[in-house]
Amino acid sequence: MALIVGVDAGGTKTIGVAADENGRLLKTARGAGANLHVHGELAVEKVLAHLLDELCPDERPEALCLGMAGVDRPGEDAIVRSLLRRLGFRGNAVVVNDAVIAIAAGAHDRVGVVVIAGTGSIAYGIDRQGKTARAGGLGPTLADEGSAGWIGHKALLASVRASEGRGPATQLADAVFHALSVASLSDLPAMAYGGGLTRERLAELAPLVIEVARQGDAVATGILEEASFELASAARSVARQLDFGDAPYPLIFSGGLFKGLPSLVESIAQKAALHGAIPCRLKHEPAEGALSMALDLYRSRKAARP
Repeated sequence: MALIVGVDAGGTKTIGVAADENGRLLKTARGAGANLHVHGELAVEKVLAHLLDELCPDERPEALCLGMAGVDRPGEDAIVRSLLRRLGFRGNAVVVNDAVIAIAAGAHDRVGVVVIAGTGSIAYGIDRQGKTARAGGLGPTLADEGSAGWIGHKALLASVRASEGRGPATQLADAVFHALSVASLSDLPAMAYGGGLTRERLAELAPLVIEVARQGDAVATGILEEASFELASAARSVARQLDFGDAPYPLIFSGGLFKGLPSLVESIAQKAALHGAIPCRLKHEPAEGALSMALDLYRSRKAARP
């Protein structure tokens, strides 16, 4: 029996699924985050090695597809492929952006637009001619608007401004300071500049923002509204670069932010107002999309053998 593996390597968690050559799911495994920029090459290699040992302890898979943020940028694909070679993979692995496996998991023909909002964010699309486009997904310094990390940072800034009387009063101030275990504003600089306020830590504040917004807080509500606008803008940018003709296509929403705030899907879809787009939450793990791509690789390699 041939083992096939699909992996979704995210900023906060990594999920892998193993199946036989017929696509029958055999096992699922979870590991820590595996983002090159955040965790570094060595840590990513350790996470993937541990995941593979759990999924298939006795042998390496016949084919692997790894979805990971940022790997479609120059240089990063080479780093990941070198890492995979050290793990025993040569021509039997494919590496793609994590948005690609989300589309593979959510669209049977792998055509459509996906908006991912987890620790980070990206909009990505593939049309029927195979053309691709993206918006965002460049990290917090350049383009990560609407993500959980971005929302948490906005909440922190609003809390600072409210505490200093430079911004509107908000329940976020007390809630954020309590969540970060700081007694007052004066305790924040040491945390902020000492490495304690990572993007992952800020992303953990997003559920708090959602909770405070549900209590009617105008500042928290405004942050979520701005996040909705930014993600809709990214989806529009992608759709404008592609050609879906008059045929309908899925507008897929993936990531932890949509699990915590399902109403965000409708809000973004309304703001994006994309002709022919059918909004839908991703019902399967992106790792299952990676698995389907790994199965394609396995079958093509098998067909090419003499």
